[in-house]
Amino acid sequence: MVFTFHSGDLALDLAGTVQHRRDDRRDLLTSPADLARWSVAAGLVTDPPPVSAADLAAAIDLREAIYRAATAVLHGAAPAAVDRDLINRRAAAPPPVPRLTGDGGVHRDGDAGAVLAAAARAAVDLLAAAAAPGDRDGAGAGAGRGVLKECQADPCTRLYLDTSRRRTRRWCDMSQCGNRAKAAAFRARRTSPDARA
Repeated sequence: MVFTFHSGDLALDLAGTVQHRRDDRRDLLTSPADLARWSVAAGLVTDPPPVSAADLAAAIDLREAIYRAATAVLHGAAPAAVDRDLINRRAAAPPPVPRLTGDGGVHRDGDAGAVLAAAARAAVDLLAAAAAPGDRDGAGAGAGRGVLKECQADPCTRLYLDTSRRRTRRWCDMSQCGNRAKAAAFRARRTSPDARA
């Protein structure tokens, strides 16, 4: 199982561990070992932390609260109080601790709770920026960091920050969703009655 990190935000990358939420749902966090691997792949900790079944359940609860809250903000609504409270509660815990190593590298230490704290803190920053009024150029909510969007490639449901200059990006990742969408559009044009005439 390969984790991808192209949402432009740690909280959205955690939410992206469920693919195709509307059809053919694929959950990438199905075991405590998956969460431990994601924690390292996300760069939050250097070594996989011990993860219990309760930690996994807490991660899934946080992931879903982030997704619901971000989706609400995307559609111009405030996050539900229950989701906001859960995110705030997780954000209050200490995050992973970085330490400088003898060779000038960084080692990040933390347990599963610290990993969730880092993701929740990212969600607080993301949701506050996304809910802020747009800038004077009309780039939209949270324009300083990027505009919160949902991928337009079917069946992808990934949320991402559009940081393109004109804020016109349509896909979470050009190399995957963008290429698939463009290839499908090309095939549709070639097989249309007008193209055959």
